[in-house]
Amino acid sequence: MKIAVSASSPALDGDIDPRFGRCSYFLIVDTDTLAFEASENPHQAASGGAGIQAAQLVASKGVQAVLTGSCGPNASQTLNAARIEIVTGLSGSIRDAVRGFRPGAAAEPSGSDSPSASMPGRDGARNPGVVGPGGGRDLGPGKGRGRGGRGGSSGFGRR
Repeated sequence: MKIAVSASSPALDGDIDPRFGRCSYFLIVDTDTLAFEASENPHQAASGGAGIQAAQLVASKGVQAVLTGSCGPNASQTLNAARIEIVTGLSGSIRDAVRGFRPGAAAEPSGSDSPSASMPGRDGARNPGVVGPGGGRDLGPGKGRGRGGRGGSSGFGRR
């Protein structure tokens, strides 16, 4: 399987860049052989639309999944439209993330029993924040909209 990883350097033993659209490099990795191609992100300094342009770039490479720290809503929408699986909340070694990746994990809930939630980051913590094919996120308790307010309101002052 061919996947893209947001990277801080053009090396498989480098670290995941926490920013998808403004990462320094994308590593396009074959998960079966660990053969990879490093591609500098020409959109990292864009004044706007970096996430969308980066998503279009990795989609043009024929990847089936993206591994990253975080992915903005516009980039997520573009990747979802291209039917590319997105796994967020990752940090640490690219090699470890690629080895721990399980296709289809983003379509599952990211609870403690989920394979993607058990993929360790640099600090060994679990990594929720998986974005499914529909673009929805499981951010855990209280981390999404509507986490409080009167009567379960959305927090935007409307009732």
